[in-house]
Amino acid sequence: MSAIGQLLLFLLNAYFYVIVIEVVVSWLLVFEVINLRNPQAQNLIRLLRRLTDPVMGPIRKYVPAIGGIDISPIIVIFGIFMLQNLVARVFFASPF
Repeated sequence: MSAIGQLLLFLLNAYFYVIVIEVVVSWLLVFEVINLRNPQAQNLIRLLRRLTDPVMGPIRKYVPAIGGIDISPIIVIFGIFMLQNLVARVFFASPF
């Protein structure tokens, strides 16, 4: 049972890093450090969007950008931390 918990924690942790990378890449695009005409950059952006849009897309529908800043990654990261806490309690809590 703890192997399932460890796998879930690993997947949640990996998704956290995917979101962080997506945010950093979006900042680099805004500051024109990454050029959109580069095919490798386009592939990286496409991959990151495919991984993050299924989760952040519905949140973006309900939570508008505040002052031009998208806060959906913050909400998803908060949700990931809550899920990690739940998984840790369910799979690794010691019985009385």
